Amino acid sequence: MSNSTNMLAEAPATNGHPKGLYVLFATEMWERFNYYGMRAILILFMTKALMFDKAFASNLYGSYTGLVYLTPLIGGFISDRFWGNQRSIIVGGLLMAIGEFVLFGCASLYQSNSSLATMLFFSGLGFMIAGNGFFKPNISSMVGQLYPNSDRRKDAAYTIFYMGINLGGAIGPIVCGLLGDTGNPLDFKWAFLAGGIAMLISVLVQLVLHTKYVKGPDGEILGMTPAQVKKQWLNPIYMAVGLLAFTGITIAILYADAKVFPFLSYLLLAAVLFIGYAIFSDKALSKIEKERLIVVFVASFFVVFFWSAFEQAGASLNFFADEQTQRDLGFWTIPASLFQSLNSIFVVSFAPIFALVWVKLGKNEPAALTKMAIGLLLLCVGYIIIGFGVKDVSPGIKVSFMWLTSMYALHTWGELCLSPIGLSLVNKLSPFRLASLMMAVWFLANAAANKFAGVLSGYYPEEQTKEASFTVATKDIRADSTTFEWGSLTATRNAPVSGMAWEYKASKKAEESKKADTITQLTLVTTSLNYVNINDSFKAKRIYPEVLRDKELERLKEVGKQEPKFVSHLLDGGKKLGILREGENGVNSFEIWNLYPEKKFFLGYKLNTLYDFFMLFVVMSGMASIILFALSKRLQKLMHGVR
Repeated sequence: MSNSTNMLAEAPATNGHPKGLYVLFATEMWERFNYYGMRAILILFMTKALMFDKAFASNLYGSYTGLVYLTPLIGGFISDRFWGNQRSIIVGGLLMAIGEFVLFGCASLYQSNSSLATMLFFSGLGFMIAGNGFFKPNISSMVGQLYPNSDRRKDAAYTIFYMGINLGGAIGPIVCGLLGDTGNPLDFKWAFLAGGIAMLISVLVQLVLHTKYVKGPDGEILGMTPAQVKKQWLNPIYMAVGLLAFTGITIAILYADAKVFPFLSYLLLAAVLFIGYAIFSDKALSKIEKERLIVVFVASFFVVFFWSAFEQAGASLNFFADEQTQRDLGFWTIPASLFQSLNSIFVVSFAPIFALVWVKLGKNEPAALTKMAIGLLLLCVGYIIIGFGVKDVSPGIKVSFMWLTSMYALHTWGELCLSPIGLSLVNKLSPFRLASLMMAVWFLANAAANKFAGVLSGYYPEEQTKEASFTVATKDIRADSTTFEWGSLTATRNAPVSGMAWEYKASKKAEESKKADTITQLTLVTTSLNYVNINDSFKAKRIYPEVLRDKELERLKEVGKQEPKFVSHLLDGGKKLGILREGENGVNSFEIWNLYPEKKFFLGYKLNTLYDFFMLFVVMSGMASIILFALSKRLQKLMHGVR
């Protein structure tokens, strides 16, 4: 910091806040609008439009959010050493805007060209991850630089900035949910478009207002390019090539983890072990410093249990809101994604209350680690509440949205006890020369937690699972005793159909084991099985999964229609369902769904029902809370006076 800044450090605080605070507020608010709005509908888009099964979608969601927390380590390093805060924010914002527009293209094309849509989907997520890496670590670091060191307004400034984060986090899911989560999968594209526009507004705020208002106490513009940087690092061609390479790597990692081998969890674990070894093998560290760093690693370990359960909000709890929550108010059905805004609304509502409670407790205020244990306990209680809300409830029966709302309130209380406390603890316990490295440990813990959240969401008990997906050409469909119209195939029905089922043969060469199966022959034959004929092409896309229950099947039986766009049949005595979906260029898809899938096990624990699933998080967070309570006094001693 310059000498003029040091002189101003002792100056008394003035009234109001610098205009630069509100520039940073607006920049961050629109970015959070984008991130949380897109996050609210992401897994619904994967399962309802792209037709990914829940386990695959959950794991992909975890990989995406995990990488979102991992890339800021790289983006922050490049920003500090070469580009400066503002350039990194603009670059990151533009990458995220491109990502949203690519996802808009994916959501526009998925019905007509599924292969291209899949490629665009992974590419869009890759741009989002890369852009977040440059954007996320740079905004908050400039808030404190707006003020002299001892300025009393600094705490209030961070409070205002924190409100901006949560304002965007509250509005984003509402707007994107109303635009995209309408029940028509074709509308998801409007949510992605809204997110892209929000990111462009964020970038525009930086371009127009940053150099004019975001200044330090000495009048210098904050976040500009470091003076010692060589010009070649700022060459637009080099920057573009580097960004494309970085984005390509994120896309490749995401795709390989989802489609080839799930290696990201192992990569994150290896990174933590490597950093741990590098830190504790440093002979320059004193005994006190090492003991304090042990506390950071222990706290980071328990944070994984908290966030892996908390971050079910965008994954399994989104499934629950969509399928098991009564959202019909009579005059309007609440989109499931709108529940994603509750956390931010509750943060804004309860954060001042928690701050007041800690102040009122005075000397009796719990220690930092005890607060974190309380946070885990509140998380546990939230899952207990929703667990009992669904206990003994039959499949297909929806429960009041108050169960989900109450759970989110308790989870927010837990977050207020753990998240800001843990972040502050890392800063207080880390030696100055290792501050960035220890923050990397904290980010790695969050990345691992988000990946683990996706893995756990994959255990969500499904009523139906997709066992296989094949491709079949129209010309390969042959009818026996009855025909129908399908795509370019024109045929007629001579009599009402009492029932049909498929006989199919699938071929799969050994050398093509990693490719999609292809049906070589599909024959329609007359059977005594129930025939379900659906003429609504949107219904065909929404068939997953709860609409296949008995009442819906009865409603959808329309024997003898002349122009079906979609047909499905019960197979194997009603245990399985075959679905034929219309595609492009005469190539259709044939899916086999198991209506009574084998229930999943987690560490020997069988997840038969939603109650069993939620109890998994009760046990996990409850045990973590009890252990941290038990260790807190011992760990407090290792902190050597740090509260």
